[in-house]
This record gives sequence, structure tokens and C-alpha cells, in this order.
Amino acid sequence: MRKTPALALASGFAIGTVAALLVGTPAVADPGPPPGSMASMGDSITRGFNASGWFSDWPSRSFSTGTTTGVNSHYRRILAKNPAISGRNFNDAVSGANAADMPGQATTVVGRGVQYVTILIGANDACTSSEATMTPVATFRGHIDTALNTLKTGLPNAKVALISVPDVKRLWQVGKDNSSARNTWSLFGICQSMLANPTSTAQADEDRRNRVRQRVIDFNAQLAQACAVYGPNCDFDDNAVFNFPFALSHVSTWDYFHPNVSGQNALAGASYTAGFNW
Repeated sequence: MRKTPALALASGFAIGTVAALLVGTPAVADPGPPPGSMASMGDSITRGFNASGWFSDWPSRSFSTGTTTGVNSHYRRILAKNPAISGRNFNDAVSGANAADMPGQATTVVGRGVQYVTILIGANDACTSSEATMTPVATFRGHIDTALNTLKTGLPNAKVALISVPDVKRLWQVGKDNSSARNTWSLFGICQSMLANPTSTAQADEDRRNRVRQRVIDFNAQLAQACAVYGPNCDFDDNAVFNFPFALSHVSTWDYFHPNVSGQNALAGASYTAGFNW
């Protein structure tokens, strides 16, 4: 069975607020020259799932390696500074992936011989069929460490951007009063660890939502720690994506879950500016 597609919370980022909210956000002090090649690792967010159509990947709309002018992706921002990257943007993310898939994706990326790697993963580890099926924090960290070790060994000079997992509870907050969103979440069984019983105010449901959100916070803490261990070639976004506000109008109306084009564009702005920011 296909895994539940990755959460697209970042998709609700209001584009007009990106610049204002990121003013003063520190980037890496000396990131070096813009890379001449890049690859992305992750899940359906990075694949651009549902960005422009019914249940299909749209990698050209990806916040990371996308080429469409509607999304000012990491790739397009770097291309404006270093034309050598032209055509050397590889999207190795897989819709439905979770942290357990990162070591394999890292091996693929090493084979590309790239100079820059983005990693956005963890939504499918928290956004599961039930709270009980979420990935344990220690297991999550183990997969991340294995993937990063593969990258560091195979691409010792590459820059690695670790992007925080979006705030899953925010999706519930902005969508719970929308009947179309609620019906879609129920019909497709989307992120039931968080989105089950969306209108319930029972203490048990409130507690469940808070525990799921805490799991995302714990994942992000592990990403930050793993990146620090990696060394100066790794940058964590300091929870820029997790903390970024968004509106339901920036989520795909196919599933009220994944980023549409404007959401991918906003995600690109938030994650790039908080990262190496060439």
C-alpha cells in the first residue's frame, strides 16, 4: 500500500509575508560560492505532489529543484548566480517516503556527485494513520544519522540543507472549520494521527493533537543536533519552516494537504533564506 503522502503544511505560507518575516534571519556566515549542481531528498512535498494536478508529482514545481517560473526554487535562485548549475538539478525525493528511506536516497545522491543537497523529511513519520504508528524519535534519528554519514563520506565537500518539519497542528488549526477540508481529510484518511475528529474539543483529542505536534518538535530537535554533529557543511533552518505561518488557501484543493504552486514558492523562500542563502 502506498504510504500517506507527505504533509504540505508549508504550502500555506502567504507569499507576501515571506520577506517581512524573514528580515534579519541569519544565514550561514560564509557559505562559499554558489554550487554548480544540486539534488533533493525527501517526500511528496519535495516532489511537488498535487502542486498542479490530481494526485501526481510535479517536480518542476518543487521548492528545491523546480524549474517553473511560478516557483522561485533553490535551483532557480542559484542559477541566477551560477549558470553552471543549469540542468544539474536532480530531484531524488519519493512521494510517500519517510526517514527510513533517507539512507537509500542518500546513496542515490552520492552517485550524482553534486555540490548541494536539500533534505526535507519527517512529515510522514508524524502524519500517520494513528498516533500509535508514528516513528519513534530514536528511530527517526538513527535513519537521519545513517543518511548524513553516507553523504559526508561520499560527498565530503557538499553543502547540506536540513529543513525543519512543518507544524502539523497548524494544518488542523487553519482547516478544521472548512467542511471541504474536513471531508477530504476523512475521505482519503489523511494524517489521522492529527486530523482525526477535527471538530472535537474533547480533552482526549486535544491531548492527542498536542502529542503529535510534540513529536514533530522532537524530530526537529534531532535534525538540529544531527546537523551540528555533521559540521559546518550542514545547515539546519533553525525551525524557519516549522514556525512559518500559512493559510489554508495555499494548500492544494485536491487534498487540502500538499502545497500548491504559491505554497511551494513560499516554502522555497523560507527555507532558502534561512539556509546558505547564496
